[in-house]
Amino acid sequence: MREITYAEAAIEAIGEEMEKDDRIFYMGEDVGRFGGSYGTTKGLWERFGDDRVKDTPMSEAAMVGYALGAAITGMRPIVEIMFVDLLCLAMDQIVNQVAKIRYMFGGKAKVPLVIRVPFGGLRRAAGQHSQHLEAWFLHTPGLKIVVPSDPYHVKGLLKTAIRENNPVMCLEHILLYQIRGGVPEGDYTLPIGKAQIKREGKDVTVVSYSLMLHRCLSVAEKLHKQEIEVEVIDLGSLHPLDMETVVASVKKTNRVAIVHQACLTGGVGAEVGIRITEAAFDYLDAPVKRIAARDVPVPFSPVLEDFVVPTEERIEGEIKGML
Repeated sequence: MREITYAEAAIEAIGEEMEKDDRIFYMGEDVGRFGGSYGTTKGLWERFGDDRVKDTPMSEAAMVGYALGAAITGMRPIVEIMFVDLLCLAMDQIVNQVAKIRYMFGGKAKVPLVIRVPFGGLRRAAGQHSQHLEAWFLHTPGLKIVVPSDPYHVKGLLKTAIRENNPVMCLEHILLYQIRGGVPEGDYTLPIGKAQIKREGKDVTVVSYSLMLHRCLSVAEKLHKQEIEVEVIDLGSLHPLDMETVVASVKKTNRVAIVHQACLTGGVGAEVGIRITEAAFDYLDAPVKRIAARDVPVPFSPVLEDFVVPTEERIEGEIKGML
């Protein structure tokens, strides 16, 4: 199987879907001639032109509002926001309009809208360009949320999102864009709401997604050498959550840790953890563990940012403490 980067897989998914359906168009800041701030739309403007790859003004509320209007009147827009932090400027559109319109119209209005957003920090970009805000949107009924962790998944999940008649948020970690992985040639899709067991184990279940998944897999390899077998699950989607796969794993290992880069309080780990407790309390030999960023704004200082975000060393220590 060929290997391409995460960014290339995303561009391929979008390009293939745009070739099939001329209702699909792409919009955002610097996504046209410039090819995207992270090179994640490179070549699309040359293929599809200004009519279908649109550079926009710096107004996140206007971008999402424009895309919503296009979606409910028959188009299939993909709107890119440059940082997840900037979604704060479009919260009224996303939370009060995008997420609710199909429900409030009794299903008669379709909202085939993809909001594609880089997130994640660790680029020393400080507190206003480094956040993980996925829990805000998990708390908003009406939105589907995918968090692809590798090139194979970003292509398959993006294609599914583009074909959806409901709004989908695709959150992509900035540090994943240049990782390489196997991606089949040709068309394929992956279901939204299906987790993947990335590594099988018997001693403890670790649930994660996006960049932290890779740190968890590295830790699992280190612990294997110490005769500790970690089962690693990639959630892949945050809404809907695949709790069936997670709970089945917990019933096998009897211990679970949820690892994410967002801050601890009110994060995805809290939601997943309480659902595990509700479904599998009698199987737990230890309390559910959450391993997350500390509850502070993301620092600019490299030393401090590395202290705030879960490192492999911290993940390894916390897992050992459970055993």
